[in-house]
Amino acid sequence: MQELHLPWMELSILIPIIGSVVVTRLENSATARIVSLVACGLTLACATGEWIDFSRLQTFEAHDHWDVIGWIFHHDVFVIDELNAPLLPLAALLCLLTALSTLRTKANRFSFNAMLVSEAVLIATLSCRNAWVIIGLLLAATIPVWMELRSRQRCTRVFTIHMTVFAALLVVGQVLVEFGAVFVGGALLTVAALLRTGIVPLHCWMTDLFEKATFGTALLFVAPMTGAYAVMRLVLPIAPDWALQSIAVVSLITAVYAGCMALVQHEARRFFCYLLLSQSSLVLVGLELATPIGLTGALCVWISVGLSLGGFGLTLRSVEARVGRISMLEFHGLYEHMPTLAALFLLTGLASIGFPGTIGFIGIELLVESAVDVYPWIGMAVVVAAALNGIAILQAYFRIFTGHRHLATFSLRARRSEKIAVLVLSTLIIFGGLYPQWSVASRYHAAIELIRHRKAASSPDSDFHSTDDPGSSHAMIAPPVSLPTSSTEKPQIQAIAVSTAQDPIGDRK
Repeated sequence: MQELHLPWMELSILIPIIGSVVVTRLENSATARIVSLVACGLTLACATGEWIDFSRLQTFEAHDHWDVIGWIFHHDVFVIDELNAPLLPLAALLCLLTALSTLRTKANRFSFNAMLVSEAVLIATLSCRNAWVIIGLLLAATIPVWMELRSRQRCTRVFTIHMTVFAALLVVGQVLVEFGAVFVGGALLTVAALLRTGIVPLHCWMTDLFEKATFGTALLFVAPMTGAYAVMRLVLPIAPDWALQSIAVVSLITAVYAGCMALVQHEARRFFCYLLLSQSSLVLVGLELATPIGLTGALCVWISVGLSLGGFGLTLRSVEARVGRISMLEFHGLYEHMPTLAALFLLTGLASIGFPGTIGFIGIELLVESAVDVYPWIGMAVVVAAALNGIAILQAYFRIFTGHRHLATFSLRARRSEKIAVLVLSTLIIFGGLYPQWSVASRYHAAIELIRHRKAASSPDSDFHSTDDPGSSHAMIAPPVSLPTSSTEKPQIQAIAVSTAQDPIGDRK
């Protein structure tokens, strides 16, 4: 395994922890906000440097230079590969923009200390490949959220029950897998991952969280989709085909159901929660296809949902910071007071459903393209879910920003920090839509390696061996394992990406 030139991963985990310690000693919320911005900015720089360094190595996986954790435990616990390389800067960017878009008037209500701790745990989770360490980090991520609910004197019953069941399923499932009961253990791990993702009917904790926690905390807990990461690391290598099909069917039902629920919500937070639930479920739909194109589309949707719906949630959070909880039963007419936020609301919302020319278009296109070839009804259901979400987004836009003239006694326009966040998100969303080749190529390589890993693990005669880490959920894959479909699908993916960049709204069929 190759080495990075610097210990990027350990720095990106250590910096938020140091920032959290400093913030704990500060009493001034404005100073705490500045320290948090510095820590999040340095973490983003390290995560981006890690991604660039890894890309220049031209390898599937690498570990830190001067890997202290590896020296201590004699295992490669934190590893960067094709799957998590873009997820790390994406998670760091969401944390930075959340801190940046937090107004000074709301700084007292938002815990920067808990955000930095959660960021360190999140980066560590997305950098990890050891099964038991992933489980421990997934459980640790629930603690800051639970503590915030308690500090706000909100009922924690729903969240506690679901996360306790989640923890029990993870631990028992992994123990059974290691003792050879792969069938039962894999089933328990699958249910645990679906619960964490919020799949119907295990989704009520998510709507409860958005109603009771601060918007920023709920967004950072859900938007990075660590439940999908658990599926990729813990479930995909060992699950039989029927299990992946079950995950995909339940996810497809969730996508359509949540799209319908987003249309009829009376409160903006619940609307956003169902919208996020619907679009994030499409990532797991790609698992059933188990083809390079389908999995590539799912991984592209993962990136686009994290970026676009992360920006959509931050925009809604900024609007809510000015006018309070937003009712969807009446028109608010806020466009004249906040045109910048209105434009970002529409841009990020449409990008999340795959509007042509945005970063979400190529992912949805690849997902539908592959689904129609395998099961036509799945492709139709994906289109229906996207259509329902599109109608819900436009309905929310008209309710919040149009309808009548809103009278305000003070300025509601976006602050400088929010405009910076708007510019960053808009640039990434549009650039990713007009030049999708880099993203598609990266996700295609990750899909190929994931499928090779799965094929090799299921074939007793394949040249496949585990790493030195007995608890690792990743394994080294030897080159002889072949993928019959990859040679024909790779040109197809490249053609789709090129034609999308040249004519984003043209008909390529």
